[in-house]
Amino acid sequence: MARNADFLIMGAGIVGLTIALELKRRHPGASVLVLEKEPEPGRHSSGRNSGVLHSGIYYPPSSLKAQVCRSGCLEMIAYCEQRGLPLNRIGKVLVPVREEDGPQLDLLEERGALNGVAVRRLGAADLKAIEPEARSATGEALFVPITSVVSSAAVFASVLADVKAAGIEIICGGDLAAVDAEARSLTFGGERIGYGHAVNTAGLHADSVAQRFGVGDKYTLLPFKGIYWKLDPAAGLKINHLIYPVPDLRVPFLGVHTTTAIDGTVYVGPTAVPAFGRENYRGLKGVAPRELARILGLIAGQYVSGRDGFRRLAWQEGRRYFRRWFAEAGRALLPRLRPEHLLASDKVGIRAQMLDRSTGRLVNDFVVEQGLSSTHVINAISPAFTSAFPLARHVCDAFIEKAAG
Repeated sequence: MARNADFLIMGAGIVGLTIALELKRRHPGASVLVLEKEPEPGRHSSGRNSGVLHSGIYYPPSSLKAQVCRSGCLEMIAYCEQRGLPLNRIGKVLVPVREEDGPQLDLLEERGALNGVAVRRLGAADLKAIEPEARSATGEALFVPITSVVSSAAVFASVLADVKAAGIEIICGGDLAAVDAEARSLTFGGERIGYGHAVNTAGLHADSVAQRFGVGDKYTLLPFKGIYWKLDPAAGLKINHLIYPVPDLRVPFLGVHTTTAIDGTVYVGPTAVPAFGRENYRGLKGVAPRELARILGLIAGQYVSGRDGFRRLAWQEGRRYFRRWFAEAGRALLPRLRPEHLLASDKVGIRAQMLDRSTGRLVNDFVVEQGLSSTHVINAISPAFTSAFPLARHVCDAFIEKAAG
């Protein structure tokens, strides 16, 4: 063996790095090695994150997301305050854009209470006072004060510096090959590496990596692309908070909303349109014929079945490729928004959304699977960035340490 590590992390995004830090904290004498296929860490989901720290109001109390989101939000706020990193405790306004969404306010208010998230119900006068540009189909809304915005780039750079300061080695720019789970070894970048325990935090590639270890066969990636537009400051629309529609809780998307970045830029988005490759950010870049055929087959299957409102989702999101229809979705929140108020933006991300092939449904919660001397974090979608610190502890407590006996 050219190299050995007690703990081997595959994927240097925020989830992989926080797990590496947690393992080093628990086992100071152990060697922790992080592998990253890109030339540098954070090229995908972590580097393209919106910077929104979510509250945890959406998630069923029994879910893993509910268990780690609120505490993750508070910990990330504290981390930014301690490190002097940019932080805007801006708060979020949730509005029903259709009258039939009204009862969802009651459900979200209830979930907020169960998940320990402070929520305030707003009447029409209250909403107009704090967010006069917003529209509610019922006149009511919810205000979630804990929701905040950070610079995801600054947070990631700080966590990466923590990793390096802890003596954790990161190897970038290699391909994973020749996994031998029984021998606890693999080849990365042409080098053979042995490990005591491997942790898969490969994000957009987590399903394919897991399956090379003989784990997670029922999961497959169905990637969705999130495209944003910038709100023209000359439009004269003053946005005071993050403004979100009440979401369709059957699907793991939050709908077109506003995000005020740490520099004050207001973005409108994202879409949730299928991507044609795991890294298909622009045009046909990142599209491979076999992967494209796989994704198109999954989309067709979901459309035919119509599960969880997928047909409606596909129809409405497909139109939002075009500015006119995108503006229409935004106008449901902001009645004065016009297509000409939307400026082109290079902000785009791909959601590492897993489909459960055994049920034919999109997976809403985080998934962690145990393998032979390995742990696999699958479906680390939003709010994984928000939840990174407590999620790392959970993975260590419930899987890695448990496997070690």
